[in-house]
Amino acid sequence: MPMLLRSLAPTLIAALIYACLALFVTNSYYQLTLTLVLVWASFGLSWNLLSGYTGLISFGHAAFFGLGAYTTALGQIYFDITPWLLIPAAAVIGGVAGLLVGFPTFRLRGHYFALAMLAYPLALLYVFEWLGYQELTLPIKRDNPFAYMQFSDPRVYTLVALVMLLMIVAITRAVERSRFGMALVAIKQNEAAAEAAGIDTLTWKLRSIALSGAIAGAVGAFYAVVLLVVTPQSVFGMLVSAQALTVSMFGGVGSVWGPLIGAAVLIPVAEILNAELSARLPGIQGVIFGVAIIIVILVAPEGVFWKVRDRWIKRRAAAVPAPVAEPASAPHVIPFVAPAKPATRPDWRDGKILLSVRGLSKSFGGLKAVQDVGFEIREGMILGIIGPNGAGKTTLFNLLNGFSLPNAGGIWLDGVNMVGRKPHELCQAGVGRTFQVMRPFARMSVRDNVRVGAYVRAANEEEARTFADDAVARVGLTAVAGKVAAELTTKELRLMELARALAGKPRLLLLDETLAGLGHGEAEEVVVVVQRLAREGVTIAIIEHTMQSMVRLVDRFLVLDHGAVLADGDPASVTRNPRVIEAYLGKKWVNRAQA
Repeated sequence: MPMLLRSLAPTLIAALIYACLALFVTNSYYQLTLTLVLVWASFGLSWNLLSGYTGLISFGHAAFFGLGAYTTALGQIYFDITPWLLIPAAAVIGGVAGLLVGFPTFRLRGHYFALAMLAYPLALLYVFEWLGYQELTLPIKRDNPFAYMQFSDPRVYTLVALVMLLMIVAITRAVERSRFGMALVAIKQNEAAAEAAGIDTLTWKLRSIALSGAIAGAVGAFYAVVLLVVTPQSVFGMLVSAQALTVSMFGGVGSVWGPLIGAAVLIPVAEILNAELSARLPGIQGVIFGVAIIIVILVAPEGVFWKVRDRWIKRRAAAVPAPVAEPASAPHVIPFVAPAKPATRPDWRDGKILLSVRGLSKSFGGLKAVQDVGFEIREGMILGIIGPNGAGKTTLFNLLNGFSLPNAGGIWLDGVNMVGRKPHELCQAGVGRTFQVMRPFARMSVRDNVRVGAYVRAANEEEARTFADDAVARVGLTAVAGKVAAELTTKELRLMELARALAGKPRLLLLDETLAGLGHGEAEEVVVVVQRLAREGVTIAIIEHTMQSMVRLVDRFLVLDHGAVLADGDPASVTRNPRVIEAYLGKKWVNRAQA
């Protein structure tokens, strides 16, 4: 909580300055503009909670906003309910609507999701017009104006809007600093990696759209109170969703400050130009928002906030003196923590069967990627999976941790058939995974990347940090734990992905070409890490093309060719198998095979 309060300090200072400004503005139109800046900033934050943090662009947030506005209008007209109760009710309606919208729509991706979201406010617009609610005017309550938020002094609306905005900022900050926010950012930066790390992406996205819809509903309800008139076009129209999207994109998505900056700049400009030029240039507001988007795309694609922040970080980095380089003769050594287990590995042959695969097959149209594959992995064992390009190795891994469903066969983990389980469920069951093509959460630090993987086992934030720090230390990245992932070398990225998988305390670790893209010395360092993990009792299945490393690393080989098992045995017998040599190893192994 103290950290949350410290993070809110700049916002509270800005709010105090804004409140002082509002108190000295007496012109009713300018006062309304000050209120609308806060309304659209709040609405932008609601949009940002879904689209900014998950990366799923919504063109349909006007649906939640409009439902909130009509909740206030209809509640006052037909039931004479005070807005103080209708605004929370609108939040509930918006949250429920978010769940109803999200569950079917999250099955879509990219522009399909965006276009599907656009359909909801347009449909509601026509529904409310068909119901006869083309224009609703809230009844005037002169006998009890406070109870109905009909203040004679327009400055009160600004102060109420400011309090609402601060509450929404506090909610957003709390989300950012929690497992909730980490999950959303992970989904945005790489959904597959998030799933592999144990994040139930659908559940977290549903929570996000429910919270986002609830805030949008509350903001729409207050907006109706401010304007006293509600029409379908004014609350469900395309310009409504466009304003939420534009203020967020202009200021910077995925940040609390983005919608605040965007609303503070764009809303006053749009409102003033609309008042001055709308008679001669109808639709000038839409033009302003369109121009703003073009400027952002050309000058600051990620928004003003991120542009300024990145420049500030670069300037600070340039001002810090470069560290003194090590002598050329001093080799780079990864600093390891003391082994948790003895250096001698227990005999894996004594371990029980952890994973059993029988008759596993997968086809893509006419291509048989995996054909009737079967093998076993015992606890403490290192299984090397090799084969020529296109042999089906990565497809096999995708089947083992739920990214693809087999056409036939079974995968038993501790005697339980895991076919049909999603990646996050398999991660929870103890299957960790790295990827052939690295999947970092680029804007997160190394520590936060790994902490995402720890959530699957951690009971709370403190435990997640402990697990993450331990995993970072085990792979030797403590010195760069605070570094942003986008700034890491290939070797550091490989080790970070390994640490992220380790943080979830896996019983079986699937390593997909962990040495890919590394130089000889770097590959040796990573091999040392894998060997150390094996000594600690971690069960590993590894795909790799570097045979020199694999022969001295693994206990058994599984050789695939055209999706089928070509050989299965210890390294010595496999590397002398003529069929394996012909299919994969090449001429340099012929003499060894004949020896």
